[in-house]
Formats: sequence, structure tokens, C-alpha cells
Amino acid sequence: MGTVQKLRIGNVTLANNLILAPMAGVTDLPFRLLCREQGAGLLCMEMVSAKAILYKNKNTEELLSIASGENPVSLQLFGSDPDIMSEIAKQIEERPFDILDINMGCPVPKVVNNGDGSALMKNPRLAGAIIEKTARAIKKPVTVKIRKGFDEGSVNAVEMAHIAEESGAAAIAVHGRTREQFYSGRADWDIIRQVKEAVSIPVIGNGDIRSAEDVIAMQRQTGCDGFMIARGAEGNPWIFRQILHYFRTGEQLPKPDFREVTEMLLRHARMQVEFKGEYTGIREIRKHAAWYTAGYRNSSKLRGRINEVENYDQLEALFREALSYNEEMQ
Repeated sequence: MGTVQKLRIGNVTLANNLILAPMAGVTDLPFRLLCREQGAGLLCMEMVSAKAILYKNKNTEELLSIASGENPVSLQLFGSDPDIMSEIAKQIEERPFDILDINMGCPVPKVVNNGDGSALMKNPRLAGAIIEKTARAIKKPVTVKIRKGFDEGSVNAVEMAHIAEESGAAAIAVHGRTREQFYSGRADWDIIRQVKEAVSIPVIGNGDIRSAEDVIAMQRQTGCDGFMIARGAEGNPWIFRQILHYFRTGEQLPKPDFREVTEMLLRHARMQVEFKGEYTGIREIRKHAAWYTAGYRNSSKLRGRINEVENYDQLEALFREALSYNEEMQ
């Protein structure tokens, strides 16, 4: 059962190799804390623009917030100018993150059209310059997140991984989809195997991990060193506890019942409101609420009502009502 184990990235040792993927609009501070409690070995923050930090954009401060008790945590920068990336890395190094990750996988058009994110898959030489300059600028380990390639005609994850390793990266995460696929279709785990065979730094597999069985299957197929969980954690911070429990005991934990889901969601909402204020916090919790309730009785009807909720009291009242209805129907 040796799949879930400690993982060393540079001078940072993770208690286990289950990693919460960086997801814009999802892995903010409240959600990361919930995943930490459930046992995630490394938390990745939402990506932050190096230029936005350079120009002191007021919204970036919230993105850079790290709570005590979160560590180890990985801060993810995106940008395509080696000088700016390395300069900003140096500028923020004293902040309490443990690992600096460089985003070379984001598929969003406004990021790609600026030459950032997965656009760097099309320019391996520039990617290497960014990694090398940034890794030299700071003492903390620098990691890189890539995709299979930009499109099926230019699958170059292995070349990118070689460049990352030669340029000083301490680990590499590989999402088994091309940029053109965004998040659709099945992830290609074979490309993760190819990267693992090509480099000696730790390789973290990403794409379609939703259970302990998926972790076992990915390990068997790829031999990767770590497992990055993205959409499998949306509305499901329990996924880390479930996988860890399975590897400790060999037994599957049951899916949380609606009461546990309700309590977690309301707690998440209170944390959001405390961190972002009621207006933003409640609007941002709506998508989480839809994820939390997916697959439970009457969840589609509930989702329609979630989007009308304007404050915490309304959210709590809605879920207390849904909970009592669910428990009566048991």
C-alpha cells in the first residue's frame, strides 16, 4: 500500500503526497484551511499575476494571504517576463509560503493571449529562462505546473520537464490534458509516465483523481511521486481524509451524510464572510454550495435557491430547511 507517503520537494518535506491543486476562484484561504484539516499534504494557492504584484494591484493582497497553520503551502505566480518573475519572487520571498510554483498550464484565454500560463508550452526556451532566473533569485524551492502540451499537435510535456529540471526546478506537476482540451475529455496519464521516466525530480500527476482507487491506478500507470487533486476536491474537502483513511486501513469511508455536508458548508460560508466580507463571501460561496450538494436529494432544486441567497442568515435558513427535509425522508 505504499502509494501515499511523505514527499520531499527541495528542502520541504510534505507529510503526505496528496496535493490540493491551485484553482483560481476556488483555493482561497478558507477552502485551503478546510482541506488542511482533512489531511492534504500540500496546499496550493490561487495563481497570482507577477505584474499585478509589481504594479501593486490592491486585489492581490487578499490572494497572497496565508494563515498560520496552513503550511506547507505553495504560492503560484504567473507571467512570461523572466526579469519580472524573478524580481517579484525575490520581493515576496519573506512571506510565509514554502514553495514557489510557476504556472505554465492555465488555459484561460486572457492569460494565454498575454503569453502567460499554458502559452509558455509553445515557447520552451522562454519557459527555461523564467524557471532558471526565478530559481536563482530565491532560496525556496521553485516548482512548475505544465500540461500535456498546447494541443495534440504539439505534445511536449517531456521536453518541458527536461528544461524545468535543467533550469533548477525542484519538482514538476503534469496535467494530462492539452491546453485545447481545457478540462474536458479524459486526462492522458501516459504522458505523466513519460515525464516520470524522463526526469529525476519529483513528478506530480494531475487529472481525474476522485478516489483512492484513482490514486492507485495513477501510481501503477505512471509511477509518479505525488497526486494533485483539483476538481475532485470541489465541494469535497473530505477527499483527502477518505484517501488517507483508505491507505491506512484498507476501508472506504462512506460519503458524508447531508448533515455533515450542511455543517461543513455553513462553516465554509462563515469563514468566507469573515475573510472577504458578507457581500463577496456569500456570492463566492454559491458555487461551492452547488458543488457540496451535487448528488444529494433535491440538489438541483436547492441550487436554484442558493443563487438567490443574499446573506449568511438566508443561507443558513435555506440549509437548515433542506437538512430537516432530508432527515425526514430518511
